[in-house]
Amino acid sequence: MGTRSKPLPWWLFLSAMLLFSYKTQGADTLSAGQSLSRGQTLLSQGGIFELGFFSPGKSDNRFYIGIWYKNFVSRITVWVANRNIPISNRYPWELKIAKDGNLVILSDSKIIWSTDLPSNSSNTSSSLEAVLLDSGNFVLRDGAAVIWQSFDHPTDTWLPGAKLGLNKLAKQAQQLTSWRNSENPSSGMFSVGTDPNGSTQFLIQWNGSKTYWSSGLWNGQIFGLVPEMRLNNIYNFSYVSNENENYFTYSVYNISILSRFILDLSGQFMQLTWKDGEWGWILFLVKPRQRCDVYALCGAFGHCNIDQNLPMCECLQGFEPRSLEETSLSDWSGGCVRGTTLQCRNNTSDNGDQDGFIQMHSMSLPENPQSLPIGSAKECKLACLNKCSCTAYAYNGSGCSIWDGDLLNLRKFSDGDSGEQNFYLRLAASEIKGL
Repeated sequence: MGTRSKPLPWWLFLSAMLLFSYKTQGADTLSAGQSLSRGQTLLSQGGIFELGFFSPGKSDNRFYIGIWYKNFVSRITVWVANRNIPISNRYPWELKIAKDGNLVILSDSKIIWSTDLPSNSSNTSSSLEAVLLDSGNFVLRDGAAVIWQSFDHPTDTWLPGAKLGLNKLAKQAQQLTSWRNSENPSSGMFSVGTDPNGSTQFLIQWNGSKTYWSSGLWNGQIFGLVPEMRLNNIYNFSYVSNENENYFTYSVYNISILSRFILDLSGQFMQLTWKDGEWGWILFLVKPRQRCDVYALCGAFGHCNIDQNLPMCECLQGFEPRSLEETSLSDWSGGCVRGTTLQCRNNTSDNGDQDGFIQMHSMSLPENPQSLPIGSAKECKLACLNKCSCTAYAYNGSGCSIWDGDLLNLRKFSDGDSGEQNFYLRLAASEIKGL
């Protein structure tokens, strides 16, 4: 005799229908009323890009919503929503379209990140959806009307079809900013964008203020200081200027080629391409070409090694990294700190020893010297020694120069290099005795 099965509880049936609805909605789309949580992703229609929650590197307590290339052995992230506001794994989280029409990331029911759209009743439409496109653009739209897109808010990567420039209506610059380190996508020290004064060129800056590279002006075909563009057969640049915006964009001639510009942790602006059948990304362009041309790459009291066979950054003698953890991840923004504190009060320590100086050979001179009208090396040394804030001095044919505070933008040359110069670094007496 057969047994009669019990009907499914209504709540289990409803849950199954909602899950089926999500799965059949389309892997590239998040609709109003749906949410994306840990372990779930959106996949662009052609399978090129994927969007979801991720934790970079070895971090297990910092999560972000990001977009990355699909089907690569190592994750290559091209956009991060909440780059400066990581999510803790202490609470559940989700990405959804809120009732006010904003895309939001919620953690413990609190808004961690939002698209921050202006209040508008039309944004509350039930037909709103967020779609991950094969271009890598994440678009919030109502029908054909685009309300918000990730291409307007880049992180460290510039993809074909995206813009770098100025949105005049929103008074918002579209620029790239490097990651803090290889495991932290928060905003780093380096940025690249168009000239805020309006000229048609790209500038790379340190700390939003110090420009250390310029592309030269755009002439309609190439940038004046990027002659390599004459050899380009991969992508097509264009510049648009109207009453609403000024921007550069680009496209690739062959859509089977993947292309990306990135502002690397090193402060260098790179253009890379990938072709099917090739082994790895091909570096087409890097600016500035020499890593030590990046301003203050190694932070205070750190120096950059011109010799590519040596570590990128090292501390000056008598100094040590401010953070070994950060420098191990290629983040030298914290620079170096003294191993022994200076005893500059009355220029003596408790045992009567003065601070002293050691000669730094084959180095570039630090930034921002103060010139003093002093006629001898001995007087120049005393002028620095008698000033507690003075950290270094140099005396040469041009006279006496001293430096106060942090020493920045130092380079270590190979012996015999024409750019090498010498200066004297102030150290505690105990440091000098140990030499």
